[in-house]
Amino acid sequence: MKFDEELERYRYFLKDTIRKKIDFSKTDQNQGIPAPPIAKPYPPDAPRIQLVVDDWKEKFDLGLVSAMENRKSRRNYTEEPLNIEEISFLLWATQGVRLNIGKYAFRSVPSAGCRHSLETYLAVFNIEGIEQGIYRYLPLSHELLFEFEEQNLKEKIIKATFGQLFAGQSAVTFIWTTIPYRMEWRYGLDSHKVIAMDAGHVGQNMYLACEAICAGTCVIGAYDQEFLDDLLRLDGKDEFSIYLAPVGKVD
Repeated sequence: MKFDEELERYRYFLKDTIRKKIDFSKTDQNQGIPAPPIAKPYPPDAPRIQLVVDDWKEKFDLGLVSAMENRKSRRNYTEEPLNIEEISFLLWATQGVRLNIGKYAFRSVPSAGCRHSLETYLAVFNIEGIEQGIYRYLPLSHELLFEFEEQNLKEKIIKATFGQLFAGQSAVTFIWTTIPYRMEWRYGLDSHKVIAMDAGHVGQNMYLACEAICAGTCVIGAYDQEFLDDLLRLDGKDEFSIYLAPVGKVD
């Protein structure tokens, strides 16, 4: 296949033409199959860290226009740690739950059909009071779940991002994964474009939230899929990584 033909073929992903070809009456939702859980389960005795709940507009009072004007990709971070309030705020800003009515959990970012197929993992390097390791955010309870400790974690995150040094020189690197079936249950083959759009919403909130705490980020879309999925101990099929965002303090 010629290069131009291949480009044109893959552009199909960006179009919503497929919607005209889908029989939505046959999606699992319309077949009466129960919806998948809105959050990934975890063992009840798993170690967790309770995050801070605060009046964020009072705590980190930066106007929206100022945040938008200052927003840029930042790859150089100081050695100053983030604190528990700051990491709590970033998690709330990117995946926090505003209202949970059981069947739906409305969050700080939009998602097609309120399906929210994303999960948030943290590679923690330098957060006050939190040991280094891999954690997962529990949005329904606003907690951090300790997943596991990993030797040479900084080096492995750098390797996972094809040698992008700042990915391992941050205070923390956010890694978003998707559980596609949460979206596929409702939209079938029309799910995958909107999952990518949802990730974009999260990334922009991260940029703006970082400006409010004098931190910086630079989202990463180039990574070694299999290596990163293995690092997070994901199956790479029912859940896999799609986006990263190193975060650290900036001058």
